Amino acid sequence: MPRSKGDHEARRRDVSAAVWQVMATRGFAGLTLRAVAAELGATTGLLTHYFPTKRALVAYALDLLEQRTLSRPRRPAGRGLAALRGALLDILPLTPEAIDSNRVWVSSWDAALSDPALAADYAGKYAQGRERLRTRVAAAQELGELPPGDAARIAASAQSFVLGLVVQALFDPTTFPPERQVELLDGYLAALAAEADGTA
Repeated sequence: MPRSKGDHEARRRDVSAAVWQVMATRGFAGLTLRAVAAELGATTGLLTHYFPTKRALVAYALDLLEQRTLSRPRRPAGRGLAALRGALLDILPLTPEAIDSNRVWVSSWDAALSDPALAADYAGKYAQGRERLRTRVAAAQELGELPPGDAARIAASAQSFVLGLVVQALFDPTTFPPERQVELLDGYLAALAAEADGTA
């Protein structure tokens, strides 16, 4: 009896869960067809139906990671500086789920840097992230919460700050526990806002 579309989608969800589990526990370097098949309790032959090549598996894994990242519950943001703060907090590894997501992102950089097509895809993803931050920066400027100036430059600075904090928190969680990450982010934003108040 032929499989229904529902069966196919259910199997695809199972494969997605297995891919995610391998990435979360072994890092991106451990993502292989064999590892995913073992996690799924299936053969590599079955997986080649979904991923004919390792690169197809990697590309799918990156899309899956982005979907999970974007679908994660977000903090109530408000407007202006509060919205910018909320967006930056959502990037930081403050919860077990966010830690897993960030571990996978960071471990995937090596694969992306060695593949021009993936590198271009990553550059595009980070550019989209900067644009989302830019709209929040611009709103905060309109409210007088941030100083006037190039909103895109401020957004790039904020993204760079928070991504650097992500890396430090992943490698040294004792020195950078969640409360310390929040403290550092709030200090960074306070310094930006101080310029708007004329107190810098």
